[in-house]
Amino acid sequence: MRKTLLSFLCTALLLSACSDELNRARPYILTTATTGGTYYPVGVALATLAHAQLAETQGLSLTAISSAGSLENVKLLRDNQAQFALLQGPFGAWSWTGEGPVSKPQTHMRSVGAMWQNVEHFVLLSELAPTGEIMDLNNIDGQRYVLGQRNSGAEQTGRFILDTLGIDYQNKFSLAYMGYGPTTSAIQDGNIVGMNVPAGAPVSSITQAYALLGDRLTILNWTQETLDLLNAKYPLWDWYDFPPGTYPNQTKHIRTIGSPNVLVTRSDIPDEAVYQITKVIWENLATLQEIHGATKDMRLDIAIEGLGAPLHRGAIRYYREVGLSIPPRLILESDWAEGELESLPFATDTRGAAVIARGKQSEAAL
Repeated sequence: MRKTLLSFLCTALLLSACSDELNRARPYILTTATTGGTYYPVGVALATLAHAQLAETQGLSLTAISSAGSLENVKLLRDNQAQFALLQGPFGAWSWTGEGPVSKPQTHMRSVGAMWQNVEHFVLLSELAPTGEIMDLNNIDGQRYVLGQRNSGAEQTGRFILDTLGIDYQNKFSLAYMGYGPTTSAIQDGNIVGMNVPAGAPVSSITQAYALLGDRLTILNWTQETLDLLNAKYPLWDWYDFPPGTYPNQTKHIRTIGSPNVLVTRSDIPDEAVYQITKVIWENLATLQEIHGATKDMRLDIAIEGLGAPLHRGAIRYYREVGLSIPPRLILESDWAEGELESLPFATDTRGAAVIARGKQSEAAL
């Protein structure tokens, strides 16, 4: 009897310890980008909101970390060193299909939602930009230009954009690699002639550069022709306007382009956790927009536009509750048990229409 009682007590203590562990806030990691851009401060804001709203009530917590950007974030998510990640829109498509700089399909990746616009800031010294348009980059002849930090989303999308536009940067540019913050000092010191800074506007490194150099710098404008050329394969980008005064000493209207940043997670994160985090983001949007101006672009009605990977089940649950119509291409059949898909009010033939079945389809979810 004593042995039985001792065994019972040990089991009870073990179960109690497990219960205590489960009741603690699960410290999920949200990986962002370099501290000089927009990903990191917005990521910190998202993590702060999630912790404040969910740590006590739901036992959930987010911690934001800096990184080299989208490409590193794909790897961190793959290796489960991060459970949530911010990515540039093209990386959502590249990751799911295994294209571009992502060599293999990341079938564990699921979308949570579209965030703020990632705005293209191709900056060039004004002396090299007579037209003020993106094709002025062809005027670079051996000078140093920063595409971004190595292996960053800025570098990879920058290469894709320049390749698509037919700008021979491989031979004409002396490429330099650094984060957003150091580019400000580099261009002020005359060590580079320009930089590629895709980020939510206004971005701090561009603000600092304009404050220091004023009209010696030009954020290059886009034309309808160059926008159409870029959107030929991945129709992600749209117009984004900077009225005068967006940046210090900016006196002229600037028309550039932007694409959505996306928040993604792993497929093995519990539905309830993703549901609660999705809900916190959209139900505290006003607070988020007060923290960082870039998030003014975020709207619930476009929360599932521009997603390259199918939605996580927890995110689908929230978007269903608020009445969003979810395209079948964002519903992965293998995520649902037998009979569950028929209960989803998205389409009359959701199962047959799910084009992303089991992660084997090569069609890009755009």
